[in-house]
Amino acid sequence: MFTGIVKDVGAVGAIAPRDGGLRLRVNYTSFEAFGDLSVDESVSVNGACQTVVSAGKGWFEVDTVAETLKKTTLGSFRPGTKVNLERAVRPMDRLGGHFVLGHVDCVGKVAVIEESGQSRTISVSFPPSFDPWIVPVGSIAIDGVSLTVAHTESSLFSVAIIPYTFGHTTIADLRKGSEVNLEFDILGKYVARQLSAARTAAGSRISESWLSEQGFS
Repeated sequence: MFTGIVKDVGAVGAIAPRDGGLRLRVNYTSFEAFGDLSVDESVSVNGACQTVVSAGKGWFEVDTVAETLKKTTLGSFRPGTKVNLERAVRPMDRLGGHFVLGHVDCVGKVAVIEESGQSRTISVSFPPSFDPWIVPVGSIAIDGVSLTVAHTESSLFSVAIIPYTFGHTTIADLRKGSEVNLEFDILGKYVARQLSAARTAAGSRISESWLSEQGFS
């Protein structure tokens, strides 16, 4: 589990095909945050939870499977691609963002970038099937960065980005048309699932015989 608070901006060092997926070598600069990283630990790479399979001074490697390549932007990585990095949260850590599982739901696309003083507003389009999972002032992770939804409409949402986030994540590199990994708030997913199940159950009880039993004719 993660919080969406990026600890370092790393870069892809090498990419090699492996068992239908890819082995990615990622270089990092923050030895304070990642210097003691070890094999079998979980790391969020642009919002996708990956397991460390090898590590050395200033780098680590992960095996990205075909399913992850299908659902995320990791398959578009090239040597030199900048990536947001976060280690798994520990029980004693402060939860500065929101609960982020590192399970990317879909890939969105930057639709509009607007300057607003020292901050910017970024609008992102996404598949309409995910509409029930997002609400205004709710949480969302974009490339692993915990952000607050400012506005929503069908298949589109916007977030306001403060200068600090621009200076410490890859959000500053986004352009119109950029693809991003999206993970919707897990709490919203559970609520949407429960409401859907309740509606289905209610609908399944209404039948001609049930209406007759209730006094309708």
